[in-house]
Amino acid sequence: MDELENEIKKAVEVLLSGGTIIYPTETVWGMGCDATNEDAISKIFKIKNRAQSNSLVALVSSENMLNQYININNLNDWELNIYNDKILTIIFPCATGLSKNILAEDKSAAIRITTDVFCKKLIKKFGKPIVSTSANLSGEQPAKSLASINPAILGKVDYVVNLPERIGSGKPSTIVKLLPQGKIKVIRE
Repeated sequence: MDELENEIKKAVEVLLSGGTIIYPTETVWGMGCDATNEDAISKIFKIKNRAQSNSLVALVSSENMLNQYININNLNDWELNIYNDKILTIIFPCATGLSKNILAEDKSAAIRITTDVFCKKLIKKFGKPIVSTSANLSGEQPAKSLASINPAILGKVDYVVNLPERIGSGKPSTIVKLLPQGKIKVIRE
């Protein structure tokens, strides 16, 4: 078993047990857990010292997985192809099957189809979406590398993926919110 597969296996075991992980993504190093597990998500808020009123992002491995968690018949109603050159997180007006404490007050859900090879394989093996929030305390700069993560955070999660050479883009994803009649609101460029 190669290093990547071994790390995926260990991370999946932790996720299945309701634990928390720190892992590399296409943007920054993330902190995550099972996006359908309310208790695990509560742990993330506590570790980050973040108000539960702030929603979190869920990562999925594919459009097929995305379709299992959103109540939208046709994404083509929105012109999302203008964002093809961006790492895109989409806020969907309604979601199903995700934990209620990952949703915003209006019941919308921020979901991203990951482009990262490690994340795709991890989520596919796990079989469910995972939470993705930056691996930092609320108010701190996001970590581009494992070495730049605050040690106080590292000691509070159940598992840290050991891929220190992995460096994210350092840029957060573009966030857009889907509105009625095919309208899109840009939340973050």
